[in-house]
Amino acid sequence: MRVLLLGIGNVMFADEGVGVHFTKMIEKNFKFKSKEHTLDFVDGGTLANVLSPIIASYDYAIIVDCIDADGSNIGEVYFFDFDDMPRSINWSGSAHEIEMLQTLEMMDLVGDRPQTKILGIIPKRITPMSFELSSEVKNGTTVMQKTLLKHLGELGFEYEKIDDIDIQSIANEWKKEQF
Repeated sequence: MRVLLLGIGNVMFADEGVGVHFTKMIEKNFKFKSKEHTLDFVDGGTLANVLSPIIASYDYAIIVDCIDADGSNIGEVYFFDFDDMPRSINWSGSAHEIEMLQTLEMMDLVGDRPQTKILGIIPKRITPMSFELSSEVKNGTTVMQKTLLKHLGELGFEYEKIDDIDIQSIANEWKKEQF
């Protein structure tokens, strides 16, 4: 099975970039192997709809993004199957050009969306031209990491920790490379 870990978000809007930074952090900190599966990491940024052919080429997708949920607190982590999205989840209104939710719904219409899981976190700051993640989101990435590693283990992946780079360092590195 081909598995995709897709980070979504606008890295220039503080917490809104958590999906991209988290995916890069996992890729840099862990080495994954499986006899049956492959795992690819993609920085989807704010492309959403343009990503449809990439997403469709996989058997299984885990999409990492910030979300909103009724009655939630900043930094709370949600992990759910796209087909069973909780009613309390509002996965729209962020700083993406076209929302990932609408992209996945369009893929459903033509029947090319793979089985999809969503790993989401409630953001605090969506501030233009800021790369500083809130302390709540930085703390929440610990839960995100545990959740993801457990799930990948259930899918049949083994992993080895090869580094210990924190998510803010990943965000700072992105800023340094671009500016």
